[in-house]
Amino acid sequence: MGTILPVTLTAAAAAAIINLWLAVRVGQMRGATKTIHGDDAGGPLTRRMRAQLNFVENTPFALALIAAIELTGRGEPWLAWVAGLYMLGRVAHGFGMDGEGATKPRMIGTLVTMLTLLGLAIVAVLIVLGVM
Repeated sequence: MGTILPVTLTAAAAAAIINLWLAVRVGQMRGATKTIHGDDAGGPLTRRMRAQLNFVENTPFALALIAAIELTGRGEPWLAWVAGLYMLGRVAHGFGMDGEGATKPRMIGTLVTMLTLLGLAIVAVLIVLGVM
């Protein structure tokens, strides 16, 4: 028997690793700023915390849509590429949040996230309507 939902399983594993990486970066910044509780009022610790929280806010929706589309059998072969691109966008966003202003990696990560969620939502609706 083959693996059930291989794209979803791979995407969830990647998401767990990225979330762990973002959490470690927060911990490193806590040590560097000597901030045990709370944040640093908009400084580098706050930006890293927001990068992780933004990931946690968006990724469950992406994973749910990836799983639902994969379950319908209509995600071949593009769904794996979309999931991979989403994860790369989230890594770019994490790095981009280290900058004080608007950075190119942050903008790319944000755009990739929004377009991925919108695209997957549209595909899900098209599947329900029988168009796909």
